Amino acid sequence: MSNYHIKSRIWVGSEKGMLLGEGRIALLREIDKHGSISKAAKAMDMSYKKAWRLVDEMNRNAKKPLVQQKIGGKGGGGTVLSQEGVNAIRIYTELQEKERAFLREQEIWLQNEL
Repeated sequence: MSNYHIKSRIWVGSEKGMLLGEGRIALLREIDKHGSISKAAKAMDMSYKKAWRLVDEMNRNAKKPLVQQKIGGKGGGGTVLSQEGVNAIRIYTELQEKERAFLREQEIWLQNEL
C-alpha cells in the first residue's frame, strides 16, 4: 500500500493582481529581519530589482502598503513592515496552518479510498 501525499500552495490575489504567496511572505520576513530590501534580497539570493518589484506589487495590490521606507536619521534610513505587513504574515501563516490541517484529513481519506 502506498502512502499518498497532497501538496498545495496558497496564493492570495485580487482583481488588481497577486498579493501574497510563499516567496513574498519569505521576503517580508527577511525585510523585517534586516530592515532593508537589498539585505533581504541578498539573504534570499534574489536580485534587488526582483525584490523591489515584488514589494512594489504587494504595496500596490494591498489596501494599505505592507512595506514602508524609514526616513534616515541617526541610524540612517531603511525599510520596515507596516502594521499591515505584520498582519499579512500572520494571516498567511494562519491560512497555511488551516490548509495543512485540512490536507492531513484529506490524506487519511485518500489512503482509504485509493
